[in-house]
Amino acid sequence: MAYAAQVFAQPLATWERDGLKAALLRAGLPVDDIDGDGPLFWRFERDDVPAGFAGLEVHGKDALLRSLVTLPPVRLRGVGAAMVAKIETEAIARGATAIYLTTGDGAAFFAKLGYEVCDRAGVPALIAATSPFAAPGAAAATVMTKAM
Repeated sequence: MAYAAQVFAQPLATWERDGLKAALLRAGLPVDDIDGDGPLFWRFERDDVPAGFAGLEVHGKDALLRSLVTLPPVRLRGVGAAMVAKIETEAIARGATAIYLTTGDGAAFFAKLGYEVCDRAGVPALIAATSPFAAPGAAAATVMTKAM
């Protein structure tokens, strides 16, 4: 699937996590476990302009897409979809055959990218044990998945 926006993904250095935290807080997303060792994070640029951040946790054949935030100046231009595509490629390269996520109001966005709503009870135990599933308010989030 081709996306209108081209983005450059760069693994996020530890010292850059404050920028990630600030962007997540502005978007109303949790930041409690950003400094942990499990999640991997990337920063994205488009035409040398910061575009956003996203994270990935891989647990065996299952992965968790997390902390996706597109920065306001580049929203609604296909950048978010391009960021998700880059994270999906990374998940596949790391052996994942399925990606899970939780979202508050992004279900329609992720559905356009091939994600389907799934029952929380069917989420693999290692994914269900991650911070985004245990965070306050997580029970109200929509759980989605996509086979790779």
